[in-house]
Amino acid sequence: MECDASSNDMETAISINVKFSGTSIPISNLSLDSTIKDLKSLLQPLTNVLPRGQKLIFKGKLLVDEMTLRASEVTDGSKVMLMASQGLHQGDGPILKRAQTRPIARANNASKLEKEKMQVSVDKNRLERWKATGVIALSECNLKAIPDEVWVCGTSARVLDFTNNAIQEVPFQIGCLNSLQKLNMNANDIMDASISWQGVTSLVHLTVLSLNQNQLTTLPSALGELTSLRQLFVANNKLTGLPIEIGSLIQLEVLKANNNRINTIPPGIGDCKALTEVDLSSNLLLNLPDSFGNLQNLKSLHLGNNGLKSLPSTLFTMCLQLTTLDLHNTEITVDQLRELEGWENFEERRRLKNQKQLDFRVVGSAAFDEGADKN
Repeated sequence: MECDASSNDMETAISINVKFSGTSIPISNLSLDSTIKDLKSLLQPLTNVLPRGQKLIFKGKLLVDEMTLRASEVTDGSKVMLMASQGLHQGDGPILKRAQTRPIARANNASKLEKEKMQVSVDKNRLERWKATGVIALSECNLKAIPDEVWVCGTSARVLDFTNNAIQEVPFQIGCLNSLQKLNMNANDIMDASISWQGVTSLVHLTVLSLNQNQLTTLPSALGELTSLRQLFVANNKLTGLPIEIGSLIQLEVLKANNNRINTIPPGIGDCKALTEVDLSSNLLLNLPDSFGNLQNLKSLHLGNNGLKSLPSTLFTMCLQLTTLDLHNTEITVDQLRELEGWENFEERRRLKNQKQLDFRVVGSAAFDEGADKN
């Protein structure tokens, strides 16, 4: 009898191929009693498309969520086509756009070596100005490397801005700027191996670290050593997670890690009790740790374009400053939110905030389209 049962189980396990965006995705060990909705859930992490944004077509017919594979006549070796609704991709899905474009390097008569270095001329006057003001601003200068003259500024440097260049390395020398408070390296070509975190984490006075739009896939545990940090910007990279040690950033007020590939958030996030704004939109999140309820100063939480199906149960009862919640293009519905304790109080706070903005004509009413989707 046991052999027969095993044999029957094997007969109900099938393999299919899903055609999507010019590629074939093999799915094996599927039970014929699985529903189409189950299949969509399996496809979500493989395609970065939310289940309700998936349209599965087999033999010219649209497959219905509640039906089983057996009832849909899907058999072993079947080929199913997946079509994705625009706006329901996650992470680095095909509809995401880069936040900025880098400047096009203009042709010049410099030598080949000079072209490779792409360095700006730093005269004595500019260097003295840097030392006097503490602000080193070299954004959009077509740089491929940080000029050596920067290190001469030493303890005079307070702000370093290299936005929108082609810099590939943040060397160990960054640590010699030990009075630095703001480091802006947005829109460069920095990779994991080319940034000296030992140098960066020695900047004990650093309050703002901005690494948006680079090529980072991980953040090191050493990040937790930046205990003076108040704002961390790492959007538009290729991050798959945040370090456990992020909980050591007890002064952190703003965290923006949107447009990455983050699939889990460490529970230690709940120790960042100074957080007022968190943006984790357009990632691969399926859930949030319950410790989010510890963020009692949280005012703005952006979670759109993720695979979330629920929120921490204490979010509305503990986060009493929360007035902005973006859940667009997630699996969470308004009906689910209404069942959470504290929802009505949150809605009242949100309404009062929006009304105040309208009264003072801060923004148009269209900007208040926040919260979960209705369908």
